[in-house]
Amino acid sequence: MHADVWWKAGTVYQVYPRSFQDTDGDGVGDLRGIAARLDYLAWLGVDALWLSPVCRSPMADYGYDVSDYRDIDPLFGTLADFDALVAEAHRRRLKVIMDFVPNHTSEEHPWFAESRSSRTNPRRDWYIWRDPGPGGGPPNNWISNFGGPAWTRDPATGQYYHHAFLREQPDLNWRNPAVRAAMADVLRFWLDRGVDGFRVDVIWHLIKDAAFRDNPPNPGYVAGEPEINRLIQLHSADQPEVMDVIAGMRAVLEEYDDRVLIGEIYLPLERLVAYYGVDLSGAHLPFNFQLIQTAWHAPTVAALVAEYEAALPEGGWPNWVLGNHDQPRIAARVGPAQARVAAVLLLTLRGTPTLYYGDEIGLGRVPVPPGRVRDPWERNEPGRGRDPARTPMQWDPGPRAGFSTAEPWLPLDPQAASRNVEIQRDDPASILTLYRRLLSLRREHPALSIGAHRPVEVRGDVLVYERVHADDVIRVLLNFGHEACFIPAGPEWRVLLSSASGRIGETRDGDRFALAGDEALVLVRVPDRSPG
Repeated sequence: MHADVWWKAGTVYQVYPRSFQDTDGDGVGDLRGIAARLDYLAWLGVDALWLSPVCRSPMADYGYDVSDYRDIDPLFGTLADFDALVAEAHRRRLKVIMDFVPNHTSEEHPWFAESRSSRTNPRRDWYIWRDPGPGGGPPNNWISNFGGPAWTRDPATGQYYHHAFLREQPDLNWRNPAVRAAMADVLRFWLDRGVDGFRVDVIWHLIKDAAFRDNPPNPGYVAGEPEINRLIQLHSADQPEVMDVIAGMRAVLEEYDDRVLIGEIYLPLERLVAYYGVDLSGAHLPFNFQLIQTAWHAPTVAALVAEYEAALPEGGWPNWVLGNHDQPRIAARVGPAQARVAAVLLLTLRGTPTLYYGDEIGLGRVPVPPGRVRDPWERNEPGRGRDPARTPMQWDPGPRAGFSTAEPWLPLDPQAASRNVEIQRDDPASILTLYRRLLSLRREHPALSIGAHRPVEVRGDVLVYERVHADDVIRVLLNFGHEACFIPAGPEWRVLLSSASGRIGETRDGDRFALAGDEALVLVRVPDRSPG
């Protein structure tokens, strides 16, 4: 692995296509809309665009139920629109990463129509079918991630099929070589069209226990948590054989130059790092969601960074994520002031950062009235819905925030008139300016993009660390608290950025730096120019 690999030094920007930009007036974003906003992404300073699913789908789970892996859903446009988007992105030196959903298909996929047609159909074993358990119920106690049993009985053949998510999303049988071969060809179909890589959905789910044993009860389960937490997912996911599947995917990407394989994995760190594979033959970047799930305190975050760095296999490149389409937004979790601190953390830690659209303008939890709910998880388990983190991007103060000429598919932020790109673009104190400046610093300073991580100290609510590459040394001071304080630092340090003001400013008091509450500072070490 070399430092000049684009996915190592670069930054990834996730777009939820339904919510980025609508061009055909149906209230839903589309591929032409994303293409129309590529100049914004180039201006912002990101390196790669990751698209949530755009393949053909009946949209039971908004694209995560694929009915044709080799076509674009008409809601988003056509294959020609997709090709044009890739070409325009590449013209701006932006990479394009697709979402690949291999664990399950839609129940409307032709493969499943064949599979369920009879027990003797050649594609029967492409999916996971089991006889009923004792008494005629489900084969085992596995729970769907969206609540309820992970099995649905098919009356025509009397067997149950497995679905880790909705009943409309039957799981493929990745123990079947024919499935692996077919999905490898799907990857090649998009790689041949110029796609620069894939984010693989629920990659740790792909192989299930061969004996389909019951999952054990979770002794730490607390009433009110999602139902999936009632059991420890010991047999329904994260099986050893999944590493062979991932190595197979990686081998397909190795047939092409400079492509990246990213795996979605919600597992503890010691399991997460296993997905780099033996001799790094697995995912280039097993997604690290620990910042989403950890408590927002300086000592806790410092311990997390240290644990992650220590757990990485030799040569494994780290990555960090603050939010995505499945999780509450960072501003909703920590508040607007700390969302600025979080931006500095994300873009100065060692590793590839992934930004979620809208975080750069401070979008938080957008209220979604009951009549506007779209997320199937919210219908199954009220209070768990992901809609508030999927609302439309806000571009300007005009009607519908410049997203669409029609009523958007989800409501806009009530503060859309002031929380949008146009208003923030030229404001030196805006969070958008902060993100853009941080992304610029990553390009200007090798220490921030490819440098080593060096912990310095945790002083109360303040976390201090350095990034180092040759003579380029950056020091980061993050105040997770709300009170001002002073942090010792000698005269060899100069302020590059303050999160509180959004501007470059000197805040020295003798041999220490003043740090406001909810403020982060980025310092650069000034070279010693004394003679001798």
